Amino acid sequence: MLSAAAEAWPIINRTFAEASNALGYDLWHLCQNGPAEELNKTTVTQPALLTASVALWRQWFVAGGVKPDFLAGHSLGEYSALVASESLDFIEAVKLVRLRGELMQDAVPAGEGRMAAILGLEDNDVVAACESAAQGEVVSAVNFNAPGQVVIAGSAAAVERAIEACKEKGARKAMPLPVSVPSHCALMKGASEELAKALEDVRFNDAVIPVIQNVNAAAETESATLKANLLKQLYSPVLWTDSVRTLVSNGVEVAVECGTGKVLAGLVKRIDRALAVHSIEDPDSLAKALGAFRQS
Repeated sequence: MLSAAAEAWPIINRTFAEASNALGYDLWHLCQNGPAEELNKTTVTQPALLTASVALWRQWFVAGGVKPDFLAGHSLGEYSALVASESLDFIEAVKLVRLRGELMQDAVPAGEGRMAAILGLEDNDVVAACESAAQGEVVSAVNFNAPGQVVIAGSAAAVERAIEACKEKGARKAMPLPVSVPSHCALMKGASEELAKALEDVRFNDAVIPVIQNVNAAAETESATLKANLLKQLYSPVLWTDSVRTLVSNGVEVAVECGTGKVLAGLVKRIDRALAVHSIEDPDSLAKALGAFRQS
């Protein structure tokens, strides 16, 4: 992850060094060398992804990138957006997402929670399938990623019932995801209560750039609101489709994805092709993104 970028951009290693000091272990070495089973632990994955996105955000400005009108992040990415908005300190965010991972992992015993991707079904049909499949257990639509792409989460048995219900409603594909933590559903309420205690001691500032938050797909700048919505995010659906539409409705035409891979760019194409997204993770992709803004 970001090996080519680190060779070209010193700020990548500096940013990972900051995170490593906060965490007490060499995060960069772990990202580059593994072992995979350690890196795939959510308590490690979350700080790694946050640090990567913040490092790329910093490089954007080092290279002369323009200040955006809005920021948005998907799930964990909202922490990166809050750092970029200067609402949340980077080191505080690193510590918070490690704790977030611990609390999420501890909230539901291994094997008792599940997530699944539902493809080719209307949002309302997915919601209805979850309601009928619950039968006193927890299962709900938790990631509205794009039209025809929704992720559900909850108790393992209820998710299995919901998968079958979605198939009966005509889903093109309904498949379990290889994750052990059922994120953004009611099973995370206990974790949110513990996270709330930690957030009491974390300073949030008003955002210098508005952040489109996951829980309401609205642009927020006020520190108390940003903090409260970040807490709700742990057990509430990620309204990514609506978030992208909020950007478009506010006149955004070009966006930059700061992170490894091009997942969000792919989702945006399915939501509104009028919004051009440039993913930056190496010198070539950064150059293309900078060029797009010079032309716009």
